[in-house]
Amino acid sequence: MLFNPDESKNLKMKIGLTFDLRETYLNLGYSEDETAELDKEETIVGIEQAIETLGHKTIRIGNLFDLQKRLLSGERWDLVFNICEGMHGIGREGQVPSILDAYQIPYTFSDPLVLSLTLHKGLTKRVLRDAGIATADFYIVQNVNDVYAMHLPFPVFVKPIAEGSGKGIDGRSIVNDKSRLLEVCGRLLKDYNQEVLVESFLNGREFTVGIAGTGEDAICVGVMEVKIDSEVEEQAYSRFIKENYDGRVHYSSISGSLFDACAKICLDAWRVLGCRDAGRVDIRFDDKGNPFVIEVNPLPGLNYIHSDLPILMYKKGFAYIDLIGMILHSASKRIVT
Repeated sequence: MLFNPDESKNLKMKIGLTFDLRETYLNLGYSEDETAELDKEETIVGIEQAIETLGHKTIRIGNLFDLQKRLLSGERWDLVFNICEGMHGIGREGQVPSILDAYQIPYTFSDPLVLSLTLHKGLTKRVLRDAGIATADFYIVQNVNDVYAMHLPFPVFVKPIAEGSGKGIDGRSIVNDKSRLLEVCGRLLKDYNQEVLVESFLNGREFTVGIAGTGEDAICVGVMEVKIDSEVEEQAYSRFIKENYDGRVHYSSISGSLFDACAKICLDAWRVLGCRDAGRVDIRFDDKGNPFVIEVNPLPGLNYIHSDLPILMYKKGFAYIDLIGMILHSASKRIVT
């Protein structure tokens, strides 16, 4: 293995933790859907304990506004372990990294450009397509009238262009005719106040692929098939299904030639986009057995129980502390001493 989590013990660091606590925003009046991507207290505790077990000191910072206050007071850290998703704007995932860049404080995961690009699924697909990496044909709807100019064959898959955690996806996301497409796009445009991505529906198997590392040092740490039970109320990997996966979704670890095929396309996408440290790439196969990149997630969920990246790593024999160690090992290379 290219990464040894124990190596991070050789560099004792004071590590700040930046995060968006879901409860904080719920208490401010935001809805369950608006806060779906944010983290629970147990996620912060899990990361904190893993970092401290690796021999480092952790300091809880909090969200974007907490970070600003701490920086203005003169506080600094060797490294910031950043999992802030942000709340507003297409560049919301890049807000905390942008501030840290301005103060020349290194942090985990990708830079503001990569985080903003990959949040916009349409622009990401354009970059991948330009690099020769397979992604499903797509069309971007800016207003309802755009639907009339869409010439992709049905069925298509429809979702908001810049959301995660299955937001805006449900049993209505697979669309079979123009009238239903008008209805779904109209609803998503209104509910999420952003463009809508329409993709050719790929009817093959779906996988999520874990990546650790940066550039040529990046490796695939696991490939997991995501298979929704045929009897489940929604045949789409929606926010509801993700939050209630027990008994609805079967997660299977993949090996052999299928692993190799999934790993190759995902590592290619990871490197082309310039993603760092750790994350996930979601792919789906067509009916001829060809893999296509669906989404790239360079700021992955890290809940040690429910998040896909930890789950797929457990299935490959890794522990949670291995994942956190890999992230620190990769990010610490950017510390200037």
